[in-house]
Amino acid sequence: MKLLSVNLGRPKAVPYTDNPEGVTGIDKRPVEGPVRAAAPGPKGVGGSGLAGDAVCKREHHGGDEQAVYAVAREDLDAWERELGRQLPNGTFGENLTTEGIDVSGALIGERWRIGSEVVLEVSSGRIPCVTFQGHMGERQWVRRFTRSGGSGAYLRVIEPGEIRAGDPVEIVHRPDHDVTAALLFRAVTTERVLLPRLLAAGDALHSEVRAWALKYVEEQGA
Repeated sequence: MKLLSVNLGRPKAVPYTDNPEGVTGIDKRPVEGPVRAAAPGPKGVGGSGLAGDAVCKREHHGGDEQAVYAVAREDLDAWERELGRQLPNGTFGENLTTEGIDVSGALIGERWRIGSEVVLEVSSGRIPCVTFQGHMGERQWVRRFTRSGGSGAYLRVIEPGEIRAGDPVEIVHRPDHDVTAALLFRAVTTERVLLPRLLAAGDALHSEVRAWALKYVEEQGA
């Protein structure tokens, strides 16, 4: 298991984003050399967990619970075959492109050590948006991505430090539940009946997702 690339984005003006400022950082490209990872602060205030990476719409992106986004190279390869075009590392707006890890199958609260310093913790799956669809330029992309169930994973920065392409990735903690990033993704998009199952992830669950799950349980019990 290893890190194939670290991908950073700069603010870019595009016609397809729903950001009122008209810019997005979704167009991420691999960079050479070490990149510092650190907890960026609360959502709405904190940006990316990686130094030099732009988060342009902090209302919905960035912050401690969505500090870093990871996608498996294996998933990009599968989409290449389906779409019939090349998808370089960073195409999905991911900060980390990995090899040998079932990213969408990672457990909420699972911790990865990357290199010798950094520890990240899985917090949720990625929910696709109109900016993602515009960036990909594919018809009904949000629907297709959602139907695939391969959400990738957002991660918190637990131990800061530097990472770089080629670093080994080690799973150093796997919690005792079955709530994966993919299961969470299904629960918050297409199968709301799964929301109560997410609560088994405890404090590692993304705070907004926990609120949605608790609200669902309350409504069903009313």
